Amino acid sequence: MDYLCGMKTEFAVIFDMDGVICHTNPYHSRAFRAFFAKRGLNPTDGEFAQHMFGKSNSYILKHFLQREIVGEEFAQLEDEKESLFRELYEPYVDPIAGFSGFLVDLKNHGVKTAVATSAPRANLDLISGKLDLPSSIDSFMASEDVTKHKPDPQVYLTSAERLGIKPENCLVFEDSFSGVSAAINAGMKVVGVLSSHTKEELPPCDDYIEDYREMSFGRVAALFN
Repeated sequence: MDYLCGMKTEFAVIFDMDGVICHTNPYHSRAFRAFFAKRGLNPTDGEFAQHMFGKSNSYILKHFLQREIVGEEFAQLEDEKESLFRELYEPYVDPIAGFSGFLVDLKNHGVKTAVATSAPRANLDLISGKLDLPSSIDSFMASEDVTKHKPDPQVYLTSAERLGIKPENCLVFEDSFSGVSAAINAGMKVVGVLSSHTKEELPPCDDYIEDYREMSFGRVAALFN
């Protein structure tokens, strides 16, 4: 058991992945630009910020191609774009500053942890493998593991269930409007990671960080006390 001010540690920490564990968004942007350019489309930076970061591929493809993309066509188009992303990003996988030390701090205090992302499993496997996350993370969920995507809370509620922790005792780290909304909709506390958006661009969070050098087990525990 771990104690802080006499309180038992009975909370969990759940991380989104893109923009939360790693600065992947620039590489997703490059991959999507190449993908859409092949189709004669050239989205602006503003359109990407509003309609890509934190969104599922289903939403992104539907928005920019302006029609429903389902079934085998969706699988093929998603694989094309995500393969581009993995090819671009694989040599540069690196966590956001302070993340690795913060994760060690949490595990040293017995905190259960999870990753819950809207990204495909292959992306999660690439990043988790490069960063050796399976040795520290108790649950992994990717887009294939849910039927409803953020801002729906399904991925966070299922993560909490897997961890055996009540939603109100979970803290989520998120960087996007839809992701923060999903955490709030799940009844969880949320820390806004300001890697992709400003405070003003996100729903109200319980705390905010620029990177994990600002974060510690004690700061997390204080949010629950």
